Amino acid sequence: MTERKPRKDATRNREAVFAAADALFTDCACPEEVTMADIAAAAGVGKGTLFRAFGDRTGLIRALYAARLEPLATAVAEGPPPLGPGTPPPVRVPALLDALLCFKLDNRHLALALEQDGADSPYRTEHYAQWHALLRDLLEQLPGRAGAGPADFAAHALLAATRADLIGYLAGEQGVPREELRAGLAEFTASVTGAGAASG
Repeated sequence: MTERKPRKDATRNREAVFAAADALFTDCACPEEVTMADIAAAAGVGKGTLFRAFGDRTGLIRALYAARLEPLATAVAEGPPPLGPGTPPPVRVPALLDALLCFKLDNRHLALALEQDGADSPYRTEHYAQWHALLRDLLEQLPGRAGAGPADFAAHALLAATRADLIGYLAGEQGVPREELRAGLAEFTASVTGAGAASG
């Protein structure tokens, strides 16, 4: 049985909803301010259309986040170095974290809405589990990590440095420039992976 393609009007509606939600989350002072009614009005669709398509606000945020993350996820899964699977772990780990940080900076309020919305812990989301598993496996392959602690915990610690609430606080409230955040994360990553000790 062949899979049915979405109707053209449904595809257009989805794109309009994503564009409207993007704009609202980008311009908002706080992600909680953006409601399903706001998104429906900005997209020019009925609120019922949103609930039928996404279930609830959390479902919409997750779908939008996954759509925006897709280019990065594809680069990680099958792209060239430094993000792709052929990259040596000492190069790939900091590249992955830098790419994730930049994504969170570019989609700060959307990422924050995903972390804050719904009853589930952000640590139980599918994308977090995938990033954690990938980093854990890469950390286990790093040379010279003897005595550096469990890779499982180290992967959590590295991902914690890219949380949207931390990035929002540093970039927003503290006004830390983008390149300074990237440099700080690179230094922290080196300290966790042992790269700093190896190069020092």
